[in-house]
Amino acid sequence: MSEAVAGAAGEFTIGGDLTVRRLGYGTMQLPGEGVWGESRDPDEAVRVLRRAVELGVNFIDTADAYGPFTADLLLKKALHPYADDLVIATKAGFARTGPGGWVPLGRPEYLRQQVELSLRNLGLERIDLLQLHRIDPKVPVADQIGELAKLQVEGKIRHIGLSEVSVEEIREAAAIAPIVSVQNLYNLSQRDAEPVLEYAEQNNLGFIPWFPLATGGLAKAGGPLDEIAREHDASPSQLALAWLLKRSPVMLPIPGTSSVAHVEDNINAAKVELSDEEFNRLTDAVSR
Repeated sequence: MSEAVAGAAGEFTIGGDLTVRRLGYGTMQLPGEGVWGESRDPDEAVRVLRRAVELGVNFIDTADAYGPFTADLLLKKALHPYADDLVIATKAGFARTGPGGWVPLGRPEYLRQQVELSLRNLGLERIDLLQLHRIDPKVPVADQIGELAKLQVEGKIRHIGLSEVSVEEIREAAAIAPIVSVQNLYNLSQRDAEPVLEYAEQNNLGFIPWFPLATGGLAKAGGPLDEIAREHDASPSQLALAWLLKRSPVMLPIPGTSSVAHVEDNINAAKVELSDEEFNRLTDAVSR
């Protein structure tokens, strides 16, 4: 399996100048339990990252908060110097208080510090896509996005994105600086972000669904995912990813794993083509 199968998912151009294959990889599962500390198997983590790229992935999503910085350092070890077409998206705006602890922190000086650390830890001169990990309710949005815009002018950030936001929050941020992407919780069984996805489609924003593989009871024996997966000789996870890819041309799934076997399975979802009838069966299997 040495072919670049991720290319079968098609492409999307983020911000008008970053063309990526639509099926990417997310690094959140590379650190230890609670997304904290060192990887349980750093060598396997490096193999996972290299295998993802070998299979055609050229869009990797990470964050300073993953470890903190564990995932970034693994990325650098595995893939630096980076291929010219590899787009690394990262995030800032969370302080980590321990395993499983996440506190929004959007003070301008903190965001600037984290961007500088990300540049150093990833081995980059400029971050292609910097996403505000969360809007800090204690800090004016204008101050948070404004600082990212300053970093953009300084050449340290290429594009700005948002994470876990409403349509109203996207509009507020976009009044301060151009926004090119949004990353919200979205999958076959959790579609509360549908209005945000529709806004992204209307405005040509990349939509990066985090936790894309939540399938729950849908994957049980005899369920819709299981039935259609067997028809395609595919796994339920592949069907869940194929559904996302078919749902919207702006969809950029980033399934994460710490296993080479699982990363191969996930990326091969790019080759699964659902019919309209199969897509509708899966869509209707979950009430919104």
